[in-house]
Amino acid sequence: MTTILALDAAWTSTEPSGVALVQDGPCGWRCVAIAPSYESFFAQAEGQVTDWGASKFAGSAPDVPSLLRAARSLAGQPVDLVTLDMPVATQPFASRRQADQNISIEFGARWCAAHTPSAKRPGSLGALLSLAWSANGYQLATTATRAAEPGRLVEVYPHPALLSLLNAQQRVPYKVSKSRKYWPKCNVQERIVKLLVVFKSIHEKVEGVFGNVGFDFPSPAGIPTLSHLKRYEDVLDALVCAWVGLEYLQSRTVALGDETAAIWCPSDVVKTL
Repeated sequence: MTTILALDAAWTSTEPSGVALVQDGPCGWRCVAIAPSYESFFAQAEGQVTDWGASKFAGSAPDVPSLLRAARSLAGQPVDLVTLDMPVATQPFASRRQADQNISIEFGARWCAAHTPSAKRPGSLGALLSLAWSANGYQLATTATRAAEPGRLVEVYPHPALLSLLNAQQRVPYKVSKSRKYWPKCNVQERIVKLLVVFKSIHEKVEGVFGNVGFDFPSPAGIPTLSHLKRYEDVLDALVCAWVGLEYLQSRTVALGDETAAIWCPSDVVKTL
């Protein structure tokens, strides 16, 4: 069996991070665990059930050894691949990488340009993750990496991945913080409804790959604030990262970047290589 640990890692330690653990077995891929924060993932490894209706989930710095122990406890075996939505590299950086530039050239016209990293975001947190995963045996996959090589840390950018997963022609509007920009004439409740429609389309696609992923969405009336939706955005991103890991292991991804950092994208949406 192959096990993938996927992280939608927050760029600061004050915000929670989505976690997905998936595994391939005799009956196909399945979602072993899904959690809206590192702490809730650790709690699941100890048999606790996540309360998705909680008022908030705490942020924390990533503890890589604890993540690997929890994943092994839940999956019954070590992690074979780690996928991560955060800028990382084999060397220090405090500005735009070649990987970010290549993504923006490839996907900018489809509204999926990459964000520019800085010394503050993710800053030391990104450096910590790069070093920590390497120290625990997961070297970063770059353009120098052989295709489909397991035991790697694979950087993912969900926006281009969703073009493939949803067969979309341009950026999928699912980011909670951008909802006013997506729908400027809509009030908060209307934007909640619209986000849920997009969330459900992504949810349907990932469940088509992994089966029941272990969570569903409340009705619009059961969502107290717009920010309450962020937990669902985070775990959907983690599941998209997991899916890209599956595609990577099947040699259906392309690395955009260089020998120090690369963002892996589904090959069917990369047009210039």
